[in-house]
Amino acid sequence: MNIAVIFAGGSGKRMNSKDRPKQFLLIHGKPIIVHTIEVFQYHKEIDAVIVACLKDWIPYMEEMQYRYRLDKIKKIVSGGDTGQLSIYNGVKAAAELYGTDGNVVLIHDGVRPLIGDQIIRENIASVKKHGSAITCAPAQETFVLIDDENNISEVAGRKHSRLAKAPQSFWLEELLEAQEQAIREGHTDMIDSCTLMQAYGKKMHVVECSYENIKITTPDDFYMFRALYDARENQQLV
Repeated sequence: MNIAVIFAGGSGKRMNSKDRPKQFLLIHGKPIIVHTIEVFQYHKEIDAVIVACLKDWIPYMEEMQYRYRLDKIKKIVSGGDTGQLSIYNGVKAAAELYGTDGNVVLIHDGVRPLIGDQIIRENIASVKKHGSAITCAPAQETFVLIDDENNISEVAGRKHSRLAKAPQSFWLEELLEAQEQAIREGHTDMIDSCTLMQAYGKKMHVVECSYENIKITTPDDFYMFRALYDARENQQLV
């Protein structure tokens, strides 16, 4: 099976939204997270979707599941105190429902809606061929590393620099094992699954995506997404 775990456990403090977390902000009358889930809902290679959501917003998420007929959602679980723990709750639920043997899991942000069918397809193929898939965008500007005194310690060449994005996909069994080991060792706040798997010596393969695959975290991201979404919709009408 190919299972998408969509995590949306954050409160969205950087978005400064008054009455709802960023994943539930509306664009054209539809929550951002629904825009995201629909990409997986309508992808023929995705068999199931698990959503990790803020506990107090689970009833609203269930309402959205019914309203938009998101029947590939098989379980909605409470998010954790960190993004890593939210992902773990989703991955654990997937394993409880379907087992781990031979299953591919795609980890994706609930606030990253601008992905296409090809990216999902390439993630699944990469896991089956290489054991993993980390969706990345090419570097468009120069990356520098700095030291503790705010001095540049290294200038990274663009040719070998990438921006890690999502989905980040693995064999379900391997990701669950790494998650459980990390938790046993007291590591519960790794920034993403790529970082976690790298820490435990897993080799990861890159799947390229466009720079438009943005994560909606700030007001600027919100307006950028809306502009890109409208541009895509208008292009379909040309």
